[in-house]
Amino acid sequence: MARRSGGAARRTADGNPLQMPLWAPQEASPGWHVRISRRARRLSMRVFPGGRVEVVVPPGVGVPAIERFVVRHREWAERRSREYSLLVAHGAARRPASVDLGLLERSWRVEYEEAGRAAVTDDGDGVLRVRGPRQTDQAVGRSLLRWLTRVASIELGERLDALSGELGIDYGRLHLRRQRTRWGSCSANGTISLNVCLMFQRPAVVRYLMVHELCHRRHMNHSDRYWRLVESFEPQWRSLDAELLKGWRLVPAWVFPA
Repeated sequence: MARRSGGAARRTADGNPLQMPLWAPQEASPGWHVRISRRARRLSMRVFPGGRVEVVVPPGVGVPAIERFVVRHREWAERRSREYSLLVAHGAARRPASVDLGLLERSWRVEYEEAGRAAVTDDGDGVLRVRGPRQTDQAVGRSLLRWLTRVASIELGERLDALSGELGIDYGRLHLRRQRTRWGSCSANGTISLNVCLMFQRPAVVRYLMVHELCHRRHMNHSDRYWRLVESFEPQWRSLDAELLKGWRLVPAWVFPA
């Protein structure tokens, strides 16, 4: 890892999170980065579809500590990176021939048409028609993402409302997000945030995630009492949680344009 002056990783002068390579150029591994996060309470390592590895670091942690952490976990991360890189052939289709939404257990064939205005239409015949003046990968991704968000706002909203009534746990409002690392969250004021990428997961997995967030309305922590409440509503939460951790493999590349 390249050394920096001073004992701790710092934020850049403009206030943006510091991004730093893990090794000097001559020994660098492509796709490995360090990100400083004010929310982080401990060092952690994440591997993303395509093989990118990210080390998340709390503010003030020294570079030597980061290096030791990387040495301890490098073998695991490189193994997972190789596994995830195998997903690129499937996930790299930014102009997909089909779209599969696991939550709805539905698939669409995708057709592309030149048009003056960008739009995605679903006429109920199993075909998504992606129209637009410029059919670049980025334009296609933006159009499909707008369509996905519209569908998610209805489907996730209806399911969360129904589950809230079933569990007897209310919430304030629903906020949809598109994140690379988090499936959902619950704020102290009762706002539940759900990732639109949940649309690619099985119904049982999505239900578990919603149970997880609704239970935070009773316990804003991950205490034993919290997990007992989760288990009372979803006895299979452990296996569903493990499946959700691998759920990024189902998210197509067009959801996160390069």
